[in-house]
Amino acid sequence: MTKILAIANQKGGVGKTTTSVNLAASLAASDMDVLLVDLDPQANATMGSGTDKQIARTTVYQVLLGEAPLQAARVTSTQGKYDLVPANRDLAGAEVEMVGFERREARLRAALEPVQDEYDYILIDCPPALNLLTLNGLCAAHAVMIPMQCEYYALEGLSDLVNTIKRVRSSFNPSLRIEGLLRTMFDPRNILAQQVSDQLQKHFGDKVYRTVIPRNVRLAEAPGFGLPVLYHDGQSKGAQAYLELAREILNA
Repeated sequence: MTKILAIANQKGGVGKTTTSVNLAASLAASDMDVLLVDLDPQANATMGSGTDKQIARTTVYQVLLGEAPLQAARVTSTQGKYDLVPANRDLAGAEVEMVGFERREARLRAALEPVQDEYDYILIDCPPALNLLTLNGLCAAHAVMIPMQCEYYALEGLSDLVNTIKRVRSSFNPSLRIEGLLRTMFDPRNILAQQVSDQLQKHFGDKVYRTVIPRNVRLAEAPGFGLPVLYHDGQSKGAQAYLELAREILNA
């Protein structure tokens, strides 16, 4: 059965897109059929997958507006060995244009239905905001993965996101649940990071992934080459961490 996972956090710079791209590549490397949907107008997941957002003619923007089926926008990331629905700057206008649509929060869910059975995993890279695009991602998903840094402000934002997920569950998507919290850019030498990590484990228990994504220069370099880190430096700590995360998800 297909698992649809929204990767979301309204706080920027927490490794959300890094996680989307590298988890997609790591699941694909484990012989899973994977689709990555870039739902962020910044289109970083598109670029990190080796697709030039400047020349992508059909994107998730046309899909959400009903101007093209998802199959027409879908491309293959040869670099990551998964399928991708790309984005570009046009997506920034989608929220305004969808305001008058009926069931505007369910546009992505409807678009995914014809292709859903072709994949083991569909990952949705949500923008760093609690807006209509993120709402579409949450309404389409079975579960939410929350990447977060272990710092004070991340804890503050987490409560807002959890409340949003509860509201989406009660109003639009009763089956939505939190899949897990992923600690990213983790530096074990940082005492505050360790304290926040301990708090997360205390309050969320087994909802916190055992895998921890370290702060790693190879992870930062890989998008510049349009590559998941697995194919930039597969022996790096970052690549090995995302492979471990994929194994943890597959064995859950």
